[in-house]
Amino acid sequence: MAKIRTSQAVAIRFAPALKAAFLCLVITGSAVGYVWQKGEIDHLGQDKHRRELQLQQVTLNNQRMTDQIAILHSPVMLDQRVKQLNLGLGPLVPGQVVRLVEPALPVAAMGIGERQLAERMDVNN
Repeated sequence: MAKIRTSQAVAIRFAPALKAAFLCLVITGSAVGYVWQKGEIDHLGQDKHRRELQLQQVTLNNQRMTDQIAILHSPVMLDQRVKQLNLGLGPLVPGQVVRLVEPALPVAAMGIGERQLAERMDVNN
């Protein structure tokens, strides 16, 4: 009489095939992940290089503009610009300068710290 195979025997027959399939799936997944990771690293390296070049360009442009501002603020350049625009500006005459003296506060209106400062100022004068 022929033996009837049980479901346990079927599971034992497919177990090595399932293990092999699972192992192949893990190895394939790891390989795909590794290639993807290397691609991302390459992409990030290119992005970093592009941004470093952009930073260098912006830094040089900033330095050039700083130098240009320094030149434009120089007295010689300002005098040339005043003459070019016929503004009629020139150096100040001492009579044109008005100096204002700040009035002193009464001692009663001052706080303790302000009184001490006022007393020190009187001692120095």
